[in-house]
Amino acid sequence: MYYSLIVLLPLLGALIAGFGARWTGERMAQIIPSAILVLVAAMSWAGLSGAIEADGEFIPWFRWMESGLLAVDWGIRVDTLTGVMLIVVTTVSAIVHVYSMGYMSHDPSKPRFFAYLSLFTFAMLMLVTANNFVQMFFGWEGVGLASYLLIGFWHHKESANAASMKAFIVNRVGDFGFALGIFGVFALFGSLDFDVVFEQIPGMVGATFSFLGYEMGVLNTLGFLLFIGAMGKSAQFFLHTWLPDAMEGPTPVSALIHAATMVTAGVFLVCRMSPLYEYAPAASTFITYIGATTALFAATVGLVQNDIKRIVAYSTCSQLGYMFFAAGVGAYEAAMFHLFTHAFFKALLFLGCGSVIHAMQDEQDIRRMGGLWKLIVPTYILMIVGTMALTGVPPFAGFFSKDMVIEVAHAAHSTSGTYAFALGILVAAMTAFYSWRLIFKVFHGPRNGDPEAYAHIHESPPIMLIPMAVLFLGSIIAGAVFYSMFVGDAAHDFWGHSIHHAPDNHVLHDAHYSPLWVKSMPFFAMLSGTVLAFYMYILHPGVAERARKANPGVYQFLLNKWYFDELYQTIFVRPAMWLGQFFWKKGDGKTIDGAIDGLSMGLIPAVTNLYSRVQSGYMFHYALAMFVGVAALVTFAVTGG
Repeated sequence: MYYSLIVLLPLLGALIAGFGARWTGERMAQIIPSAILVLVAAMSWAGLSGAIEADGEFIPWFRWMESGLLAVDWGIRVDTLTGVMLIVVTTVSAIVHVYSMGYMSHDPSKPRFFAYLSLFTFAMLMLVTANNFVQMFFGWEGVGLASYLLIGFWHHKESANAASMKAFIVNRVGDFGFALGIFGVFALFGSLDFDVVFEQIPGMVGATFSFLGYEMGVLNTLGFLLFIGAMGKSAQFFLHTWLPDAMEGPTPVSALIHAATMVTAGVFLVCRMSPLYEYAPAASTFITYIGATTALFAATVGLVQNDIKRIVAYSTCSQLGYMFFAAGVGAYEAAMFHLFTHAFFKALLFLGCGSVIHAMQDEQDIRRMGGLWKLIVPTYILMIVGTMALTGVPPFAGFFSKDMVIEVAHAAHSTSGTYAFALGILVAAMTAFYSWRLIFKVFHGPRNGDPEAYAHIHESPPIMLIPMAVLFLGSIIAGAVFYSMFVGDAAHDFWGHSIHHAPDNHVLHDAHYSPLWVKSMPFFAMLSGTVLAFYMYILHPGVAERARKANPGVYQFLLNKWYFDELYQTIFVRPAMWLGQFFWKKGDGKTIDGAIDGLSMGLIPAVTNLYSRVQSGYMFHYALAMFVGVAALVTFAVTGG
């Protein structure tokens, strides 16, 4: 009952805000869902020890569907993975709910916004507590729907509508692969229950099937298909294009969906499927390469972005790449550790960006800011701490988790692990550079913005600063406090059976004995990026502009996000639009409508006119017709009958 309340109470909050605002009033439609989420977050923290002890216990609700061999129960799986995700989802959601009471104070549709937030939280909780693939898919699609509603919340903006549609469509591409993976699991194992499937996996090692004349590994194929779903939801390379556009939604949405919860669903999926990926080496290798490539791609694009939220969005995409290549080399604990710490400092940075935007009268271009640190000191301090945690400054949270991710990549001693390790070091330097670039351009240097905006600049109210202070605390201590449990000496007892390792997987253990140069490389990479940013934007501000002019091709390539949008527009969007236009105008318009119009306006009137002439009204005409008919029947009977 305890964990059931954690999952169901946010749904109650969504219903109250969405349908009860006319009775409760607009103010209570904000307070009630927020209070519910604060309560649920407290329950999640208190319930972590119980989740560790449960270690895979299933709490059934009811039989959802039954058809032949397919039997799906709706309920809750309670283990450490569930407990950790409950904490991440409910804590960030509670903070975003409270923060939004200040940030959205002037919006005319506040009850609708809070209803969407709580609905998203409920769907995410259904996803992370699922005990079978169908329930997970329900939560998976639920968060997709809620994200569509939240990204397009300001539907009067054409850009918000386009961004919500883009996110929805790109995620459907990934979800199609996820659905195929689920179909394959049922066809192979005869069940969609996690425990039933996981027990059978070792017996399927080496099994193959024929496809287009090739022998394909069954487990690798399933792992690949399921990861396609994770690529879409977590904005990995090739299916990443929706994430930066999603910044069209209100800033609290960015913090909730695109920093700590929905985009981490793919990482959670891979870690939940550890019993599968441990025996699917090709799929795991693919995950490692995609994760490392995503980290590099997003970091390079983040170097030159000018929208304050898009910089943080590409940082999110890059950090998700870190999590995936950690999971790809078999260190699922390290991936979850970075997921956990990242939730605090990235949500802090997004909410800090919201505080800056709020202060600057909705300005988001960092080129039109500068010199803000004396005007909004609390926000400045909060964002400094978030930046230090993100870049890996010791002893902040990111130092512990990101360094561990890089160390496990080296400890894998594989080609893909070495690739991930090298890119991880390079990306650490880039992360420090673009993160401090944001801080220096927004808070230091000359004031480049509208003088009127500076005249009215003000610090955010306590209702926005206090939630950020909670994330501030988490960004400082989460890494040091939880290191031992997540990836240290207590990791085995902490994770229990929620994460599975093959007998030959010792990557997490080996990472603790990495050479000193491996352990120190992330720190020096971070330091080099920080020093370079300080040199280019504080000591010699003109250097950055000269570098841009000296390399216009590289700058435009990065500014235009490697031209992925233009490439997809050429390969997919335009042909699809042309095909749609063709079927609409040529197929439906000329062929179908033309044929029907031809019948209705040509043949049918001619036939009816002919028959109308037969009905002349003269008796001898009818007698003649009868005589001819009788003669024809007699002739047929004599000659053919």
